[in-house]
Amino acid sequence: MSQSNQNWSVIPRTAWLVAALTYVALAAAVVLGPLQFETELMRWHLGLKLLLVLLAPLTVALYVLLVGFIYGDAKRRGMRHVMWAWLALIPYFIGVAAYFITRHPLPQPCPSCKTLLPARYVFCPHCGTGVTPFCSNCGKPVERGWANCAYCGAKLRAPEQKTEAS
Repeated sequence: MSQSNQNWSVIPRTAWLVAALTYVALAAAVVLGPLQFETELMRWHLGLKLLLVLLAPLTVALYVLLVGFIYGDAKRRGMRHVMWAWLALIPYFIGVAAYFITRHPLPQPCPSCKTLLPARYVFCPHCGTGVTPFCSNCGKPVERGWANCAYCGAKLRAPEQKTEAS
């Protein structure tokens, strides 16, 4: 499954349903309300009326889908998904921006038992397998290929090289 399809599948079905109902209800409200009784809007060109009927409700429906995405994405990342969905409703996209700035990395499977683990884990709590390399001096995670720990400066052990017996 491609990355784009995975992102769309994060949105719960309920959010899709609410977005569709919102779109239909708002489009009907625009057609039956302002377009029928506002004399200024009655004079608009047909194309502008169609844009109003199609795009205004679409904007709100897309916002509903964005809140649904934040709910589903926060849930799969092990974050407080209900709280983030409510915060996404803060005006001017403040909650949306805060979510995308502070969201956690996606959980990664343990190489041994395949349990999904938060990215900050160094060891799997289920089987004890080392998930990421770590500094033996301070215990903080390090990246493969580092010669020294970026946190305490300790010399890191080089990965063991397998040599062939001649």
